[in-house]
Amino acid sequence: MAERRVDYALIGGGLAAGNCARWLRQEGADGSILLIGREPDLPYNRPPCSKGYLRGQERREDVLFRPADWYEEQGVEALTRVSVMKLDVEQRRLKLSNRDEVIFEQALLATGANVRRLNVQGCELDGIHYLRTLGNSDAIRRDAAGKRVVLIGGSYIAAEVAASLTDLGSSCSLVMLEPVVLSRGFGERAGRFFEDRLREHGVEVHGDDALDRFEGADGRVQRVVTKAGLELDADAVVIGAGVGPDVMLARAAGLELGESGGVLVDRTLQTSTPGLYAAGDIAEYDSVIHGRRLRVEHWDVAFNHGKTAALNMLGRDQPHDVVPYFFADLSDWASLESVGPAAEWDQEIVRGSIDDGVFAVLYLQGGRVVAALSVGRSDDLEHAGRLIKSGTEVGSRAAELGDLSTDLAGL
Repeated sequence: MAERRVDYALIGGGLAAGNCARWLRQEGADGSILLIGREPDLPYNRPPCSKGYLRGQERREDVLFRPADWYEEQGVEALTRVSVMKLDVEQRRLKLSNRDEVIFEQALLATGANVRRLNVQGCELDGIHYLRTLGNSDAIRRDAAGKRVVLIGGSYIAAEVAASLTDLGSSCSLVMLEPVVLSRGFGERAGRFFEDRLREHGVEVHGDDALDRFEGADGRVQRVVTKAGLELDADAVVIGAGVGPDVMLARAAGLELGESGGVLVDRTLQTSTPGLYAAGDIAEYDSVIHGRRLRVEHWDVAFNHGKTAALNMLGRDQPHDVVPYFFADLSDWASLESVGPAAEWDQEIVRGSIDDGVFAVLYLQGGRVVAALSVGRSDDLEHAGRLIKSGTEVGSRAAELGDLSTDLAGL
C-alpha cells in the first residue's frame, strides 16, 4: 500500500473531471493533479455513444476529451480502471482500488450516473443492452446492427439509438410510457415532429404502454411483451429507462443528498466540506439562474461544471451561471438544440413552422421564458438563453414572440 499527497484529486474520470483538469492548468494551477476513473478510457464525450460512434462514423480516439499525450504534457496523472473505494472528508483521504491511499488538498467528486436497470421477468436474458459507455456502444453495434430491435423508452437514448440502428439496417420498434417521443421535456406538439421523423424512416412507435416482460429461448431474448398485450419479436433489446446519480461514495462519506438524489452543493459547486466540490450528474446545485436547486444529466452541464469547479478551487468565488444547453440528433433526419430546462410551463410559443421543420418553441412560465427548443433556428435559442438568464418578464408581449418579424434581441 502506497500513500501520497496531491493538491487536486479529481474523482470520476469523466468529462467534468477532464475539463476541471484543463481549466486548473489553463488558469495557472501548478500543483499536482490526479484524475481517477474506473472506466478503461480516458475522459471522453458520451453523446457519440448513441450517435456517430455507434454508427461507426467516429473512432474511439475521435471522442476522447483530450488525447493521451495531453495529460502527460500538462502534468496530469490520469488513472484508468481504478475506483475510489472510500472518501474520508475529515482526513481528506482517498482509498483506491489499486490499494493506494491519497491525501488531497482539494477534490472534485464527479462520479456520474448509472443506468436504471429494469427488474422484470426475463431481464437476465442475453441480448438485452443498456447504453452508458463506449463499451456498451460497441456491444450494441455488434449484437443489434441489421436485426430486429426493440427499444424501451421515449427519450434521448431510445430515440437516438433507434435512428442510429436503423441506419445500420436494423428494424426498430419503440415501446414507451410517454404518449409521444420526447414529450416529457418538450411537450406533445414538438415531440410529434420528432416522432414523425422516426416513423418516416420505418421506426414503429408504441406510446402509452409499459414493458411487462421479456421472453426468450436458450438464454437469449426473443420477444418483448407489454402491459397492453403487445408482442414484439426481438433479436436484441436496448433499454433507455434513464439514469440515477452515482452517489454511493458520497453517501458513505456522509455528504448531504438533496431531493433529486444528488449531492447538495452551493452556487459555487462546493459541498459543505470546504475544498470539496461536486460536478456533473451528481451535483444538485443552487442555480443562480433558476432560483432553485437543479440537477441536470447532460454533457454540456458536466463540461461547464468542470470549469466552474476549477475556478473555485483557485479561489475565484465564481457562481455557476451557465444556462444548461442540450442537443440531440436522430441520425441526419432531425437535430435539436434546447436551453433550460423547465420543470413546468404554462405557455408554448412557436416561431417558424413545425410542418416545414424549421422552428423554435419558447416555453413560458408566469410570463417568463424558462426553456426553449430549436430545430434550425439557433439564433432564437441564443436569445432565449439570454432571457432565461435575465429573468425578463415579457408579459403582454408574449404573443409577439411567435411573430418572426419580432426581433428577440430587443426584448
